[in-house]
Amino acid sequence: MYAKNTWEKYQGSLEEVMSFNEDYKRYISLNKTERACVKDSIELAKQAGFQDLDTVTELKTGDRVFVNNKDKNLALFIIGEKPLDEGMRILGAHIDSPRLDLKQNPLYEAEGYALLDTHYYGGIKKYQWVTIPLSLYGVVVKKDGTAVDVVIGEDENDPVVGISDLLIHLSSEQLDKKAAKVIEGENLDVTIGSMPLTGEDKDAVKANILKLLKEKYDIEEEDFLSAEIEVVPSGKARDYGLDRSMVAGYGHDDRVCAYTSLRAILDSETPLYTSCVILVDKEEIGSVGATGAHSLFFENTVAQLLAKMGCDSFIKTREALRRSKMLSSDVSAGVDPLFVSVNDKKNAAYLGNGIVFNKYTGSRGKSGSNDASAEYMAHIRQIMDDSGIHFQTAELGKVDQGGGGTIAYILGNYDMEVIDAGIAVLNMHAPMEVVSKVDVYETYQAYKVFLKDA
Repeated sequence: MYAKNTWEKYQGSLEEVMSFNEDYKRYISLNKTERACVKDSIELAKQAGFQDLDTVTELKTGDRVFVNNKDKNLALFIIGEKPLDEGMRILGAHIDSPRLDLKQNPLYEAEGYALLDTHYYGGIKKYQWVTIPLSLYGVVVKKDGTAVDVVIGEDENDPVVGISDLLIHLSSEQLDKKAAKVIEGENLDVTIGSMPLTGEDKDAVKANILKLLKEKYDIEEEDFLSAEIEVVPSGKARDYGLDRSMVAGYGHDDRVCAYTSLRAILDSETPLYTSCVILVDKEEIGSVGATGAHSLFFENTVAQLLAKMGCDSFIKTREALRRSKMLSSDVSAGVDPLFVSVNDKKNAAYLGNGIVFNKYTGSRGKSGSNDASAEYMAHIRQIMDDSGIHFQTAELGKVDQGGGGTIAYILGNYDMEVIDAGIAVLNMHAPMEVVSKVDVYETYQAYKVFLKDA
């Protein structure tokens, strides 16, 4: 059903929409980094009967397996009735979000404060990250290989940290700058303390912080060299709007599609074609590296699946990929009533109108776009209509306004059919993003239908 208000569909069953979103709010509140997403997703998968592929010697129809790549990248499969080389039905989402990362030598003292130096990750409006409560979230790996999880600022009894801004009374020169320069990247330093350590003459506040870190986590300053600490907005996802129709939180892009994809496969039965969900890292910086979509991880995993089915063949691996169909599960820009002018309204996504299909993304002349075929778009329309799924189609703003990309083109390079399909978001890439609860639930339903019927 194209471009229909989806709330009307669920007027008699709002409880299922709200209940699903309570589970989603839990997921997004607890999992603010890619490592946390992978860890929690594996636990949910195990509860749904999935096994680590490394523990399985052979595969047969109905088997449910997962593969963890470096704790930042996850693939889940339900083996279908048809041979794997006839293709899979794939949902692919990313679990990294824009944030601030600590530099390798981050800790310093200035003017009686201890601070942490950062480097921002992904596309952000830097001025949005100042004067808000922030948390430190990640892992420190010591030289002996011991991994220490660090989460500061998420428990209600924890302290929070933050980035200061210039007071309005002294900011006349600052306010003359362009928005991109009001806050400089090198000034996104996080304040973490101001109490000196008794008996220290030099950098006494920094020394006190190091003392606290040693007592709580048994880490030294040098251990920051092998740490991955992310600075993220503090606090849980919350209901948004007096009618509780939306969810406000950090990281909807793209954990809202990751969670709905994950739940779709966890709640699925044995399919005709093998079902797959792949959760990838590094999308916000180009899908690069060993855990990004450009990695050979997915291709290698498909080869491993075939080998455990008794078929060790490069050609069969390529055929399995080529004959697959995929939804690149990523968010789309929702129309904001305060900034309507950046959209072509008849080709834009609206909160509350269901899952969004982007035939193409890219920017200014479709640069970097996958651009799904008309035949595949028609196939998807038929599946959605047959199941009564509410959907809409959109572009990411007016032609010359800007744009963006997803992982769709990367998997499309295998010659498989791919189209972008996800949830409309307000405030995308901000510390607080907003989605519609009914879109979250309808997208989950659409993903389940795709895995079953595509």
